[in-house]
Amino acid sequence: MTSTHNDIAVIGAGPAGLMAAEVLAPGGGRVTVYDAMPSAGRKFLMAGRGGLNLTHSEPLPQFMARYREAAPRLQAAIAAFSPEALRAWSEALGEPTFVGSSGRVFPKAFKASPLLRAWLRRLDASGVRFAFRHRWTGWDAEGRLRFRTPDGEAAVVADATVLALGGASWPRLGSDGGWVELLAARGVAISRLRPANSGFTVAWSNVFRDRFEGQPLKGVALTVGAHTVRGEAMITRSGIEGGAVYALSAELREAVLGLGQATLMIALRPDLDTGALTTRLSGTRGKQSLANFLRKAAQVTPVGIGLMQEAAIALGRQLASFAPAEVAQLINAIPVRLTGIAPIERAISTAGGITFDELDDRFMLRKLPGVFAAGEMLDWEAPTGGYLLQASFATGLAAGRGVLEWLAKSQNS
Repeated sequence: MTSTHNDIAVIGAGPAGLMAAEVLAPGGGRVTVYDAMPSAGRKFLMAGRGGLNLTHSEPLPQFMARYREAAPRLQAAIAAFSPEALRAWSEALGEPTFVGSSGRVFPKAFKASPLLRAWLRRLDASGVRFAFRHRWTGWDAEGRLRFRTPDGEAAVVADATVLALGGASWPRLGSDGGWVELLAARGVAISRLRPANSGFTVAWSNVFRDRFEGQPLKGVALTVGAHTVRGEAMITRSGIEGGAVYALSAELREAVLGLGQATLMIALRPDLDTGALTTRLSGTRGKQSLANFLRKAAQVTPVGIGLMQEAAIALGRQLASFAPAEVAQLINAIPVRLTGIAPIERAISTAGGITFDELDDRFMLRKLPGVFAAGEMLDWEAPTGGYLLQASFATGLAAGRGVLEWLAKSQNS
């Protein structure tokens, strides 16, 4: 076993870890970022394949509400590194941003790789070192950090450590939740990791599955309980996913976990009330097929009609037997029974993690002095739309500042 001394170890080369390293580098200590993968920011790059949604432009009070019960715990960190600060930071790296029609914020390059390359260059210039293919395996009897590397086991002495290991979604990109047992063994309370921003399984009929797999539902309204979201969804072979589904995933997940199933209500024409739809559907159909009539009279898409037929069959009826008022009502209240949650490995993000009661105001673990935590390994969740990255950046910065404050206090005491 080899032994190396470092002032500060950052474990995890995602947004939270890299932001912590950026804060720590000017502090005078030697900073090394360790990661089990061969390169930095692998999940960050994956997020950028669809246009890297960095943050959101909505006012901060509405923004913070997206974090639900974790909002008070994240408030100070996000206020200190706000969406506006994140945009300025990106521009300083040569990647200006723009606000899309939905209020989401993207780099003008519309991808992650130029931003990540510029960031890594700046970190390198500031003296941050990187140690890839270093999988953290805990601490040894002397309190040193242990890593499994291609060259064997390594032990590292660090004056402070920032853990930024992510959740358990997309494990092939590095976030596998392997840290849970390591911290739990040290008495750190951890809320069970669960899929967030995930898809759900539905027992589609073979006919519907084979015909509509991969088809989008656009401009729909999805409802579970008292929560309604407008947006888009996608039919998958095993169920349903997409932005509007992800926005309701916390409520849907808890219902499935608690009751074994959840009912998602889909409104295909949410801007038309039942009365208006009934009027449109009360005309004579003539020789038109029911599908053509619905498409022309109510602008219902084929996949929407397929959903209506699935709902009718579940009631033991045929859609053609419905009266116009019944069809109108069904168009905006299609019940879809969700039977399960897509595997956490396929989820966009993770709920659960280190409970905030385990952290002090500096994001240091109370039971492990000198060990700080940031990013998705903390117990919070948020919908897609820029909120995930924003909190990862902000908590990484907060943890980095916390390290500097703690080290300064320790040296002066």
